[in-house]
Amino acid sequence: MGDVIIALDFDAKDKALQFLKPFDTAYVKIGMELFYKEGPGIISEIKALGHKIFLDLKLHDIPNTVKKATLSLMALDVDMINFHVAGGGTMLKEAVQAARSVNPEVVLIGVTMLTSTDEATAHDDIKIDPTLTLKDTVAAYAQLAKDAGLDGVVCSALEVPSIKAHCGDTFLTVTPGIRPDKNQKDDQKRVVTPADARMLGSDYIVVGRPITQAEDPVGAYEKIKAEFGGIPS
Repeated sequence: MGDVIIALDFDAKDKALQFLKPFDTAYVKIGMELFYKEGPGIISEIKALGHKIFLDLKLHDIPNTVKKATLSLMALDVDMINFHVAGGGTMLKEAVQAARSVNPEVVLIGVTMLTSTDEATAHDDIKIDPTLTLKDTVAAYAQLAKDAGLDGVVCSALEVPSIKAHCGDTFLTVTPGIRPDKNQKDDQKRVVTPADARMLGSDYIVVGRPITQAEDPVGAYEKIKAEFGGIPS
């Protein structure tokens, strides 16, 4: 079992650092909103507090551009970083080579389909082959990620059993779309509870608003962590 990753979906450094004050150490996700607002310095500040960092920028461009971007980001000493699998095998392989040349231990993850994507969006908007289900497409993307040398994928927890069946139990699954109450979907469409994610085989779960907007964020984090870990409340 991996860990609960807290999504720091804040629009300013001061808000993120204030939120983290009561936490001893945690695994946190820094996405586009915070990184683009504050720049690379936010990574150094949060690392200095003892937290592990998943840098969620979903790199996707021509292979040479992604390779050079990866080399730049590796200098920040992040613990996990991700790439859009839709960028193709060559892009992914060059990114893996670049990352491993700097930090052989960094966790490299491929984004399959966003958890805000449902069957209608996949077929009508993205024009995925209508004969393929969303689960089929995600499994194919996961296999491409594995073949390129990535450690795992970001996916819905609902897709974990299929991905593990295709790619093996050691292939990591990082699953957002986690809600303690499945009726609180926000902009997510494929959601599960922490307990569901554990039973489905998720290695890491990513949780944002149920922790960051809770009255007691540390308490909410500990409760979700216990539920994901199968610890009775």
